[in-house]
Amino acid sequence: MRQLKGLVCGVDGFARDRGGNFAVLFGAAASVLALGVGFAVNIAQVYNARSSLQSVVDAAVTSTARDLTLGVIKEADADASVQAFLDANSAAGILQAKQIVLDKLTIDRTSKTVQVNAHADVGLYFPLFSVGDMQRVGASTTALYSDKKIEVALMLDITGSMAANKRAKTNKIGDLQAAASQTVKDLLGQNRDPSEPRVRVAIVPYAEAVNTGGLADTVFVETSAGPKLPPPIDAPLAVSVTTAPDKCATERKDKDGYADYSSDGPYTLRQDNNGRTYQAKVNRDYRMKVCPSAALVPLTADQNTLLTAIGHFQAAGVTAGGIAAQWGYYMLSPSWRSAIADARLGAGPANFDPKKVAKIAILMTDGQFNTAFARGRGTSASDDEGRRSRANAEAICENMKHDGIEVFTIGFDLNDPSMTTTERDQARSVLKDCATDDTSSLKHFYEAATGTELSDAFDQITRNIEKLTINR
Repeated sequence: MRQLKGLVCGVDGFARDRGGNFAVLFGAAASVLALGVGFAVNIAQVYNARSSLQSVVDAAVTSTARDLTLGVIKEADADASVQAFLDANSAAGILQAKQIVLDKLTIDRTSKTVQVNAHADVGLYFPLFSVGDMQRVGASTTALYSDKKIEVALMLDITGSMAANKRAKTNKIGDLQAAASQTVKDLLGQNRDPSEPRVRVAIVPYAEAVNTGGLADTVFVETSAGPKLPPPIDAPLAVSVTTAPDKCATERKDKDGYADYSSDGPYTLRQDNNGRTYQAKVNRDYRMKVCPSAALVPLTADQNTLLTAIGHFQAAGVTAGGIAAQWGYYMLSPSWRSAIADARLGAGPANFDPKKVAKIAILMTDGQFNTAFARGRGTSASDDEGRRSRANAEAICENMKHDGIEVFTIGFDLNDPSMTTTERDQARSVLKDCATDDTSSLKHFYEAATGTELSDAFDQITRNIEKLTINR
C-alpha cells in the first residue's frame, strides 16, 4: 500500500512540475510558428518576384510591339529587342540583374501579335522540406503590333474669341499654335521612312468658313440672285464660271438647299430637280462675310508645311462648327482623293479600312457653335444659326464615326465669363456628342482652361492614338 501511495505521490509531483511541460510545449509551438513564418515569407517572396517578373515582361513586350509598329525594328530583331530589354530591366523589385530568362518569343503575322514566355529562379529565404532553396516563377504576355497607317485631321478654331487679350493677359491663339505645332511634331516623329510615312496629318483652320487653299476649284460660288447649285455639266462654260472673291467654302447643299452631310467627293455626279447632272461641289454661301486667312492643308507628312500653316493662324470671325466638321470629314474621305491629287496636294486619304488605316478627327473650339448657312433636312426652319450649326456638326460627327473615324474633341476655356451658362452647356454638349464614346482606357472629350492644359489635352490624344494601334 505504501508503495502504491508513493507512486501516486510521484506522479502527482511530476504533474505539478509545470516548468518542464511549458518548455516542451513552447518548443513545439515555436517550431510550428517558425515554419508558418517561413512559409509566409516564402509566399510573399514568390508573389513579389512573380509580380516584378510580370511587370518587366509586360513592358518588354509592349516596347517591342511599339517598335515593330513604328518601324524601329524588324520582326527578325524582335527576339534580340526583348532580351535586351529584359537584361536592362531585370533588377526590378526583388529580382537580380540578368535573372530573367527568355524562354520563347512568338510572332504571329496573321493576328499581328508578339507573345513572350519568360521565367526567373528565385532563391528562397526559408528552404522548407522538399521545396528546396529555389523556386521558379514564370510570366507570359501578348501584345498587338500594327502596320496600320494613321491619318489625322485637326479641325482648329481660329475665331475672334481666340485673339490675344492684353487686359486678361491671355493669348489663346498663341496657345493653340504652340499646342498644335507640338502635336504635329509628336505625330510625325513616329515616321521612320520619309518615302513611306506611317502617319500623315491634315489641318483645317476654321471660323465663319474654311479657306480651301489649293482646293478652291472644288467650290461653287453662289450669288444672291443666282442658283444655289453648281451648273449642269453640259452647261455652257460662261454659265459655269463665277469669279470667286476668295477661296472659302461654307456648307455643301443638296438639290433642295439642305446641308449635305456626306463625304462625297466634289466630282460625284448628282441630279438636280430638273433631272440634269451636276458635280457635287461645295457651296460658298453668298451671305458669308469673313474668309479666314489661314488655308487648310490636306494630309501630309511634311512637317514644315504644317508648321508654316499653323504659324499663319490669325483670330477673326464667328464659329461655324458644322463647316469645320464637314471639311475634317472630307480630309479623311477617300472620295476626295482624286480632287486632292489633281490639285497636287498629295496622295489624298486612304480607303476606309480599319485593318489597314486608323483615321482620327480632332475637333477643337473655345466656345459655342453659332454660325450656319444651311440647315439639315428634317430640321425646323425656325432654328437659329447656333442650333443649326450644332445639329450639322453632330450629324457629320455621327457619319464620321459610322465610317470608323475616331473622333476626339477639345473644349478650350469653356468657362469664359463672356459666355452665358446656357452657351457653355451647349458648347460642352455638342463636343461630348461629337466625340467617340469613351472606353475603359480611352478618353475622347477633353476640357482645357489654360494653354498648358490645352497642350496636355493634345498630348493625351496623341498617346491615345498610339493606343488605338497598339493594344495589350
